[in-house]
Amino acid sequence: MTARIRPIHVILVAAIVALMSVRYFTEIDVPGWLFFGLGAAVIIGAIANSYYDYRKAQKGEEPAPASTDVVEDPKFTSFLFGDLRTAPMWLIARVYLGIQWLDAGWGKVTSEAWMDSGVAVQGYWERAVAIPEEGNPAISYDWYRDFLTFMLEREWYTWFAPIIAVSEVLVGVALILGVLTGVAAFGGLMMNVSFMLAGTASTNPVLGALAILIILGWKVAGHWGFDRFLLPALGAPWSPGYLLRRDREEAAAAESAQNKAHAS
Repeated sequence: MTARIRPIHVILVAAIVALMSVRYFTEIDVPGWLFFGLGAAVIIGAIANSYYDYRKAQKGEEPAPASTDVVEDPKFTSFLFGDLRTAPMWLIARVYLGIQWLDAGWGKVTSEAWMDSGVAVQGYWERAVAIPEEGNPAISYDWYRDFLTFMLEREWYTWFAPIIAVSEVLVGVALILGVLTGVAAFGGLMMNVSFMLAGTASTNPVLGALAILIILGWKVAGHWGFDRFLLPALGAPWSPGYLLRRDREEAAAAESAQNKAHAS
């Protein structure tokens, strides 16, 4: 059995293909935010569909998808992203990435232009949204230019700049110490993507690619760090650690005892 594809997903994908055809092969102007909204709807719908099928399979209402329905992963990926023997390699990668973020963030948190007035971000956004008379603009996607313009007009840079600065420092410290490494790498990746969407390449492509690798190896990337103790204790949403599992077991036992008391 494979995960079901529901009609709404087919409709959304067909709508995106149709809009892309109209945008690139005709002179009709289709707003970029429409592509973004439909694409997000497809992704969210696919995730919800998969989770729905997964829950039904857990309850025994439908059989789980057979392993033969998907191509097996090569063995080296299991070793690279899931074997504790690769932890020293991930230590080097995450410390390097963490130092880059800490260095970038520290210069911001000690700057008044970032922490007080936010004029640093204001200038950055103004340069990013500008459309030159000749050549290509810094931002390729209209919806992202509209998004930055929306924030500029409302002077959101006054509070957004400190968030960026502090986030860079926190991501750097978390990566260096191995604290929730996968979450920290994901946060850094989101900032890399934001900078690249605004037209700034710099080191973002390399740092973003490294962050993706660390996210894939999240189970072992922080093993030589605090994740050695945090991951077994906290676990993940789909696999709670012993701290959360204990709370659930105690809650289930208390509920069972209460039901028995009501029954008697």
